[in-house]
Amino acid sequence: MARVLVGMSGGVDSAVAAHLLHEQGHEVIGATMRLWVDEDEPLAGGCCSLTAVEDARLVAGKLGIPHYVLNYREPFRTHVVEPFVLAYAAGLTPNPCITCNSRVRFTVFLEQARALGCDFLATGHYARITPTSHGLRLQKAVDRRKDQTYMLFRMTEAQLSSTLFPLGDYDKSEVRRIANRLDLVVADKPDSQEICFVPDNNYRAFLRREGVCDSAGDIVDQAGLVLGTHAGVFNYTVGQRKGLGLSSPHPLYVLEVDAGRKRIVVGAVEQLMHNEVTIAELHLLETPSPATLLTGKTRYTTEDKPCTLLLVDDDRAVVRFIEPVRAPTPGQSLVLYHGEYVVGGGIIIENSRRP
Repeated sequence: MARVLVGMSGGVDSAVAAHLLHEQGHEVIGATMRLWVDEDEPLAGGCCSLTAVEDARLVAGKLGIPHYVLNYREPFRTHVVEPFVLAYAAGLTPNPCITCNSRVRFTVFLEQARALGCDFLATGHYARITPTSHGLRLQKAVDRRKDQTYMLFRMTEAQLSSTLFPLGDYDKSEVRRIANRLDLVVADKPDSQEICFVPDNNYRAFLRREGVCDSAGDIVDQAGLVLGTHAGVFNYTVGQRKGLGLSSPHPLYVLEVDAGRKRIVVGAVEQLMHNEVTIAELHLLETPSPATLLTGKTRYTTEDKPCTLLLVDDDRAVVRFIEPVRAPTPGQSLVLYHGEYVVGGGIIIENSRRP
């Protein structure tokens, strides 16, 4: 049996993950990462809160495993919060959960597991790690509605070899049943829906507290005609319809956030459809040929769609979708799959429509 450090967020998934490993006979150690402390809301319900830490401690006690709280506030601010703020100020729409996984959880936290003499780090993510003829690969979870491989696409093969995802073969409803059978305090705890360091989900107010200034500019159509004004580009994201404050006979959507010129470009919904997307900060577990039919996922909440990949250089690639996809947004991640397996992905930097 192995020694396993389980990241316990204070939610039901990580609690059941710890139970399953303990039940299998592994030596399980629970640990909760303190990533962020909001002094105004010390008991907020996010995974960074004191409530989450207490829930994780209670679960560990119920399971009969040790539990530790680890202070990762400094690396979290440096690697996740500060890039998040800078990205929004630049008119991008970042995904901090992906950054946290790649720059904190499966780097700093994984190093902590090794320092404690653990063989593996385990979390409550819904994903599978599967040996293939090409090596270890990240595979979609059995419960496709909860699959989190999108959030994990930057994992390397070395990280996969030191990681366990006990929930990959489970349906979420089954996880809830296990937690209720064990009478765990988190059995019916709702899933967290917000950014963990913005527990009220008001990221605009958070950005202002972090020093991002409201700076007025124009809302224009694609021809450059001024239709109105806005109070700051960080209030908008590609695909947004509500909150534009414009009068128009047809619905208008944000097509582009131009932070350099402080402009929001709007247009009709069909202008959100693109079939070619350029990605940067490229991470690939394998390099498919340009003829290989893949699928690509442009947001966590969207379905992956058929596409091909063309490398530009070591850091960039062009993804061509067979059919146009809606609102691929600069700053978001585009994740590529070959069947059920993650190929890799990158950050969207540009989109276009080809004939």
